Amino acid sequence: MAIAIDCFARYGYAGTSIDRIARAAGVTKGALYYHFRDKEQLLFEAVKERIGAFEQHVLERVDRASDPAEALRRIARICAQNAIQDNHRRFILTLMVEALDTNAALSNEFREMLQRFRGFCRHLIRQGQESGLLRSDVDAAVAAETFVSGILGAEIQYYQDTERIDLARSIDVHVEQFLAWLANPKKGSRRRASGGKNV
Repeated sequence: MAIAIDCFARYGYAGTSIDRIARAAGVTKGALYYHFRDKEQLLFEAVKERIGAFEQHVLERVDRASDPAEALRRIARICAQNAIQDNHRRFILTLMVEALDTNAALSNEFREMLQRFRGFCRHLIRQGQESGLLRSDVDAAVAAETFVSGILGAEIQYYQDTERIDLARSIDVHVEQFLAWLANPKKGSRRRASGGKNV
């Protein structure tokens, strides 16, 4: 599946045949057809596997953060690093848009992935609100949508103009402005009064 998604990312869906994937993987076409009904199912399973691996990577890195704001920073950094280092992410983002009108199963998979992403961020934001670190007057679901939208929007701009867009910096600025907006002003006032910095 890793080789299949690499072929799809390099040559596009139309330019990737079962023959090409089999040659690249060093297996027979029959071996591929034994496991996958057709090229569309192989693409679906490869994308699903890649999404699952990315989500697992995020969970492993973020679970160590006790501060919800730091967890959101880590998520954003992982997304930026992955986008810069891995052409599969670009392909998946492109496919996410293409699948809207062409592939109901893939579109549903992407919809569920985005729901999980927003839900995870919403959970972190609620944790911050419950601990008093983040404003409680902001709808956590809307805040999560805003956070995710900023990351995906920055990635699209980067893919369109890699020479001019510094993705890591763009996402970092987005996250810091987002967290400044969400910061509990009461917590900030207490920190300033005690001589600490307002983050």
